[in-house]
Amino acid sequence: MRTKILFAVVSIFLFACLTIAPPVEDAPTPFEEASQPTSTTQDIPDTPSQPTGNGPTIAGCPMFPADNVWNTPIDTLPTHPMSDAWIASIGSAESIHMDFGSGEWDGGLIGIPFNIVAGSAVPKFDAEFYYPDESDPGPYPIPDNPSIEHGSDHHILVVDTETCLLYEIFDASFDGTNWAGGSGAIWDLNSNALRPDTWTSADAAGLPILPGLIRYDEIEAGEIKHALRFTAEVTAGYLWPGRHLTDDPQ
Repeated sequence: MRTKILFAVVSIFLFACLTIAPPVEDAPTPFEEASQPTSTTQDIPDTPSQPTGNGPTIAGCPMFPADNVWNTPIDTLPTHPMSDAWIASIGSAESIHMDFGSGEWDGGLIGIPFNIVAGSAVPKFDAEFYYPDESDPGPYPIPDNPSIEHGSDHHILVVDTETCLLYEIFDASFDGTNWAGGSGAIWDLNSNALRPDTWTSADAAGLPILPGLIRYDEIEAGEIKHALRFTAEVTAGYLWPGRHLTDDPQ
């Protein structure tokens, strides 16, 4: 299998993010305090466009554009001056524990599942969030008995194939009438738009979750064409394209 090595996203149990990526002109200085945006209004496409370029796809939709930061090879870029320090902080001698969706742990499936739906065929919910100021209000198309991450974070990920929108909720729960969660984000898979700076998402780094997961169809195809998401026990601050900080820089 040929695997392209891309940038890596580091987060501490979904509470902070440190992203190794090339600097850009409008990127905030690390740990720089940014002004609080006032709106999360998104332009929702009426119909999805077809995937373009050689980027990854899912269920007929692009997994973000081919030139998205998740899908950009970095093998020809210079090494960041802080690379060695970041690797040492993570633990250069530590191994990576893969939580692939195979088998069970503590009574639930391992890994982070996702749901593929036709939005017009499933119920839609105005989910309630306990971080509403940094959440997209929805509605969220969620099927009956959806696949949800087992464990403490209870992420629910939904791709609507009719609009090519990705819906992600952190700490999702259903009371029999409506869905609720800690925070929620809606992503246009045809867009490179980021969350407003300092805003969370379903991942506290303020980034989408699904594009950083390894999927079975990619293994079958023999190629992974995007960055991989992983967590580390120690982080402090965030860099572009990360959007959200919860731990004070150390």
